[in-house]
Amino acid sequence: MSDNPIQLLTEPTTGEAERLAALHALLVDRASAEAAVDVTYRRLDSPVGSLLLAATDLGVVRVAFETEDHDRVLESLGSSVGSRILRGGDRLDPLARELDDYFAGRRQGFDVPLDLRLARGFRLTVLRHLSEIPYGSTESYGEVAVASGSPRAVRAVGSACATNPLPIVVPCHRVVRSDGSLGGYLGGLPAKERLLALERAA
Repeated sequence: MSDNPIQLLTEPTTGEAERLAALHALLVDRASAEAAVDVTYRRLDSPVGSLLLAATDLGVVRVAFETEDHDRVLESLGSSVGSRILRGGDRLDPLARELDDYFAGRRQGFDVPLDLRLARGFRLTVLRHLSEIPYGSTESYGEVAVASGSPRAVRAVGSACATNPLPIVVPCHRVVRSDGSLGGYLGGLPAKERLLALERAA
Protein backbone atom coordinates (compact mmCIF):
# COMPACT_ATOMS: atom_id res chain seq x y z
CA MET A 1 0.00 0.00 0.00
CA SER A 2 1.30 3.49 -0.80
CA ASP A 3 2.72 5.63 2.01
CA ASN A 4 1.02 8.63 0.41
CA PRO A 5 -2.77 8.43 1.03
CA ILE A 6 -3.37 11.33 -1.35
CA GLN A 7 -2.58 9.01 -4.26
CA LEU A 8 -5.70 7.02 -3.40
CA LEU A 9 -7.86 10.04 -4.24
CA THR A 10 -6.43 10.72 -7.69
CA GLU A 11 -8.30 9.98 -10.89
CA PRO A 12 -7.40 6.71 -12.66
CA THR A 13 -4.88 7.00 -15.48
CA THR A 14 -6.05 6.69 -19.07
CA GLY A 15 -4.92 3.08 -19.18
CA GLU A 16 -6.67 2.27 -15.91
CA ALA A 17 -9.87 3.97 -17.08
CA GLU A 18 -9.81 1.94 -20.29
CA ARG A 19 -9.31 -1.30 -18.35
CA LEU A 20 -12.17 -0.42 -15.99
CA ALA A 21 -14.44 0.38 -18.95
CA ALA A 22 -13.53 -2.93 -20.62
CA LEU A 23 -14.15 -4.81 -17.37
CA HIS A 24 -17.54 -3.12 -16.97
CA ALA A 25 -18.50 -3.98 -20.56
CA LEU A 26 -17.48 -7.60 -19.94
CA LEU A 27 -19.60 -7.68 -16.78
CA VAL A 28 -22.65 -6.33 -18.63
CA ASP A 29 -22.19 -8.75 -21.54
CA ARG A 30 -21.80 -11.72 -19.20
CA ALA A 31 -24.79 -10.68 -17.10
CA SER A 32 -26.89 -10.27 -20.26
CA ALA A 33 -25.82 -13.67 -21.59
CA GLU A 34 -26.73 -15.31 -18.29
CA ALA A 35 -30.09 -13.47 -18.09
CA ALA A 36 -28.86 -11.85 -14.88
CA VAL A 37 -29.87 -8.37 -16.04
CA ASP A 38 -33.33 -7.06 -16.88
CA VAL A 39 -32.43 -3.80 -18.60
CA THR A 40 -29.28 -2.30 -20.05
CA TYR A 41 -29.08 1.38 -20.89
CA ARG A 42 -26.91 4.10 -22.34
CA ARG A 43 -27.18 7.77 -23.15
CA LEU A 44 -26.83 9.22 -26.64
CA ASP A 45 -26.21 12.84 -27.59
CA SER A 46 -28.51 13.94 -30.39
CA PRO A 47 -29.76 17.12 -32.12
CA VAL A 48 -32.79 17.01 -29.78
CA GLY A 49 -30.72 16.64 -26.62
CA SER A 50 -29.45 13.69 -24.63
CA LEU A 51 -31.52 10.55 -25.15
CA LEU A 52 -31.73 7.65 -22.73
CA LEU A 53 -31.85 4.33 -24.57
CA ALA A 54 -32.87 1.16 -22.72
CA ALA A 55 -33.32 -2.42 -23.87
CA THR A 56 -34.29 -5.85 -22.59
CA ASP A 57 -33.32 -9.16 -24.14
CA LEU A 58 -36.45 -8.81 -26.32
CA GLY A 59 -35.57 -5.41 -27.80
CA VAL A 60 -35.55 -1.68 -27.21
CA VAL A 61 -38.00 -0.92 -24.41
CA ARG A 62 -37.50 2.79 -23.82
CA VAL A 63 -36.24 5.98 -25.47
CA ALA A 64 -36.47 9.04 -23.23
CA PHE A 65 -35.81 12.74 -23.65
CA GLU A 66 -33.99 14.81 -21.04
CA THR A 67 -37.28 16.53 -20.24
CA GLU A 68 -38.55 13.22 -18.86
CA ASP A 69 -35.74 13.06 -16.24
CA HIS A 70 -33.54 10.08 -17.08
CA ASP A 71 -33.10 9.04 -13.45
CA ARG A 72 -36.86 8.94 -12.98
CA VAL A 73 -37.25 6.89 -16.17
CA LEU A 74 -34.71 4.36 -14.89
CA GLU A 75 -36.57 4.14 -11.59
CA SER A 76 -39.80 3.51 -13.48
CA LEU A 77 -38.13 0.76 -15.53
CA GLY A 78 -36.94 -0.80 -12.29
CA SER A 79 -40.55 -0.98 -11.13
CA SER A 80 -42.20 -2.03 -14.38
CA VAL A 81 -39.58 -4.24 -16.05
CA GLY A 82 -37.10 -5.41 -13.43
CA SER A 83 -34.68 -4.06 -10.85
CA ARG A 84 -31.53 -5.52 -12.39
CA ILE A 85 -30.44 -2.54 -14.50
CA LEU A 86 -26.92 -2.02 -15.83
CA ARG A 87 -25.32 0.73 -17.88
CA GLY A 88 -23.34 -0.23 -20.94
CA GLY A 89 -22.85 -3.35 -23.01
CA ASP A 90 -23.37 -3.57 -26.76
CA ARG A 91 -27.09 -4.38 -26.80
CA LEU A 92 -27.98 -0.78 -27.77
CA ASP A 93 -25.23 -0.23 -30.34
CA PRO A 94 -27.54 -1.01 -33.32
CA LEU A 95 -30.12 1.56 -32.16
CA ALA A 96 -27.42 4.17 -31.55
CA ARG A 97 -26.14 3.66 -35.10
CA GLU A 98 -29.65 3.84 -36.56
CA LEU A 99 -30.41 7.04 -34.64
CA ASP A 100 -27.16 8.61 -35.84
CA ASP A 101 -28.13 7.71 -39.42
CA TYR A 102 -31.65 9.05 -38.90
CA PHE A 103 -30.43 12.41 -37.63
CA ALA A 104 -27.94 12.58 -40.50
CA GLY A 105 -30.78 12.07 -43.00
CA ARG A 106 -29.49 8.65 -44.10
CA ARG A 107 -32.32 6.58 -42.57
CA GLN A 108 -36.11 6.89 -42.70
CA GLY A 109 -37.15 4.01 -40.43
CA PHE A 110 -35.81 1.73 -37.72
CA ASP A 111 -35.09 -1.98 -37.94
CA VAL A 112 -34.14 -2.79 -34.35
CA PRO A 113 -36.41 -5.21 -32.43
CA LEU A 114 -38.78 -3.50 -30.01
CA ASP A 115 -40.10 -4.58 -26.64
CA LEU A 116 -43.57 -2.99 -26.41
CA ARG A 117 -44.48 -4.30 -22.96
CA LEU A 118 -44.94 -0.74 -21.62
CA ALA A 119 -47.97 -0.15 -23.85
CA ARG A 120 -51.23 -2.09 -23.69
CA GLY A 121 -54.71 -2.11 -25.16
CA PHE A 122 -55.68 0.81 -27.36
CA ARG A 123 -52.38 2.58 -26.71
CA LEU A 124 -50.53 -0.37 -28.17
CA THR A 125 -52.84 -0.36 -31.20
CA VAL A 126 -52.05 3.34 -31.73
CA LEU A 127 -48.29 2.78 -31.43
CA ARG A 128 -48.41 0.03 -34.01
CA HIS A 129 -50.19 2.37 -36.42
CA LEU A 130 -47.72 5.22 -35.85
CA SER A 131 -44.93 3.22 -37.44
CA GLU A 132 -47.05 3.04 -40.60
CA ILE A 133 -47.15 6.84 -41.04
CA PRO A 134 -44.68 7.50 -43.87
CA TYR A 135 -41.48 9.39 -43.22
CA GLY A 136 -41.98 13.08 -43.98
CA SER A 137 -45.78 12.81 -43.64
CA THR A 138 -48.18 13.64 -40.82
CA GLU A 139 -51.61 12.49 -39.72
CA SER A 140 -54.10 14.21 -37.45
CA TYR A 141 -55.12 12.74 -34.12
CA GLY A 142 -58.53 12.06 -35.67
CA GLU A 143 -57.01 10.21 -38.63
CA VAL A 144 -54.95 8.06 -36.28
CA ALA A 145 -58.11 7.30 -34.25
CA VAL A 146 -59.90 6.13 -37.41
CA ALA A 147 -56.91 4.06 -38.54
CA SER A 148 -56.71 2.50 -35.07
CA GLY A 149 -60.33 1.38 -35.22
CA SER A 150 -61.91 3.88 -32.79
CA PRO A 151 -62.91 7.05 -34.68
CA ARG A 152 -64.16 8.82 -31.55
CA ALA A 153 -61.06 8.09 -29.49
CA VAL A 154 -59.19 11.27 -30.46
CA ARG A 155 -58.23 12.11 -26.87
CA ALA A 156 -57.08 8.53 -26.29
CA VAL A 157 -54.80 8.88 -29.30
CA GLY A 158 -53.35 12.02 -27.74
CA SER A 159 -52.79 10.11 -24.50
CA ALA A 160 -51.11 7.24 -26.37
CA CYS A 161 -48.75 9.70 -28.07
CA ALA A 162 -48.02 11.51 -24.79
CA THR A 163 -47.05 8.24 -23.11
CA ASN A 164 -45.22 6.67 -26.05
CA PRO A 165 -42.28 4.78 -24.49
CA LEU A 166 -40.34 4.82 -27.76
CA PRO A 167 -40.46 8.36 -29.22
CA ILE A 168 -38.61 8.95 -32.51
CA VAL A 169 -38.39 5.17 -33.12
CA VAL A 170 -42.18 4.95 -32.95
CA PRO A 171 -42.87 8.33 -34.62
CA CYS A 172 -45.55 10.06 -32.55
CA HIS A 173 -43.99 13.35 -33.70
CA ARG A 174 -45.81 12.77 -37.01
CA VAL A 175 -49.20 13.25 -35.33
CA VAL A 176 -50.56 16.80 -35.41
CA ARG A 177 -53.85 18.59 -34.83
CA SER A 178 -56.47 18.69 -37.57
CA ASP A 179 -55.70 22.38 -38.22
CA GLY A 180 -52.06 21.53 -38.86
CA SER A 181 -50.72 22.93 -35.58
CA LEU A 182 -48.29 20.72 -33.72
CA GLY A 183 -50.22 19.81 -30.58
CA GLY A 184 -48.14 18.50 -27.69
CA TYR A 185 -44.99 16.41 -27.59
CA LEU A 186 -43.22 14.41 -24.93
CA GLY A 187 -39.83 15.94 -25.77
CA GLY A 188 -41.16 19.48 -26.07
CA LEU A 189 -42.40 21.36 -29.13
CA PRO A 190 -38.91 22.48 -30.27
CA ALA A 191 -37.91 18.82 -30.54
CA LYS A 192 -41.08 18.00 -32.50
CA GLU A 193 -40.47 20.92 -34.85
CA ARG A 194 -36.89 19.80 -35.40
CA LEU A 195 -37.85 16.20 -36.17
CA LEU A 196 -40.55 17.24 -38.65
CA ALA A 197 -38.19 19.74 -40.30
CA LEU A 198 -35.53 17.05 -40.61
CA GLU A 199 -37.96 14.71 -42.36
CA ARG A 200 -39.37 17.42 -44.64
CA ALA A 201 -35.84 18.30 -45.78
CA ALA A 202 -35.02 14.78 -46.92
